[in-house]
Amino acid sequence: MDLKKTVTKMDHLVAKGDIVNAVETFFTEDAITSDYNNVKTTNKAQMMEKMLGFTDAIATVNRIEHHGTIVEGNLSASEFTFEFEMSDDSKILWHEIIRRAWNDDGQVISEEYFIANN
Repeated sequence: MDLKKTVTKMDHLVAKGDIVNAVETFFTEDAITSDYNNVKTTNKAQMMEKMLGFTDAIATVNRIEHHGTIVEGNLSASEFTFEFEMSDDSKILWHEIIRRAWNDDGQVISEEYFIANN
């Protein structure tokens, strides 16, 4: 398995705004996540629920920009800027690093989010 190619495929889905499909395609069933607000998920089903709720609350995607990715061993770090207008009229502008650990089958086993609010 070529992890760089796999990460590129996942990042491409995220950059297109197809975040739910990225989780569905690349997460193991027992993948865990942790974000900057200390919100955690302990399996794929929880992450799918979280991402569906989040994406359903987006009114307008103004920008999703992938800045680059580093792959080292079974770890990757992808840098994105996300800019959304939400259905509650709030605005989100995140500059985010997504750190992923991968298993040997090319599936995400853990994902952490590091963010700077702008």
